[in-house]
Formats: sequence, C-alpha cells, structure tokens
Amino acid sequence: MDLAQLNYTTTEKELLTIVFSLDKFRSYLLGSKIIVFSNHATLKFLLKKSDAKPKLIRWMLLLQEFNIETKDKKGVENPVVDHLSRIERESDPMPIQDEFPNEQLLQISMTTPWFADICNFVVTSQFPPETS
Repeated sequence: MDLAQLNYTTTEKELLTIVFSLDKFRSYLLGSKIIVFSNHATLKFLLKKSDAKPKLIRWMLLLQEFNIETKDKKGVENPVVDHLSRIERESDPMPIQDEFPNEQLLQISMTTPWFADICNFVVTSQFPPETS
C-alpha cells in the first residue's frame, strides 16, 4: 500500500483488496460468479452510493465487469480471515530480483537435465561412460 492508501478508511481498504484481487486475477474470474464474504456490511452501501468520490466510481466501474455477490459474514464466524486481516508487517519484504546475469542463464541452459541419462539408457540399453 502506498502512503495515500494507508489513510483510507477500513471499509475503503477492504474494498481496495477486492478491487486489487479482481484486477489481478481478471483473466481467471471473468465470466464466473464470484461470492465475496465480508464482515463489513457497509460495503453494500458503499457500492450503491450515488454521490461517490471519483476513486469509488473507478472501482465500481471495474467491479461491474464481474458477476459479484457480496455476503456478510461476521468476524466471529470466520476467525482465520479476521486474524489474518489484523496482522501487521514489521518490515518491508525483500524486493524481487528480476534481472539475472547472462552467464547464469547460459549455465542453466547448457546443463544436461538429470533425467537425460536415464532416457538414453532406456533407449540404447547402455550407460553413459561418465556414470559409474
């Protein structure tokens, strides 16, 4: 979450998680019926609000692409999710390293897979000379 999102109300944060999840998994969820269980009954009110902020209007437009049904479920009835939503992270996660040096990529592509010797033995009935 960025600094602006940290200032959202609890209800807006919960709606943001729904919007983020639907956007992230859009290709898998389009055309399917989605049931969202929430302990915030105000989400239904927020989605039907006529004088919404532009941020909420954008979110509502995204949500209209999906077949969503929201159901209320109290935190007491769903203790695992309620607990997970309250966990605070102590530190930032380590960044993912997307770049690899070329020599590592070449090394990966140059090595013979471990099962190649087994396949060769099955086909030729001979062990490779380097195996003992």
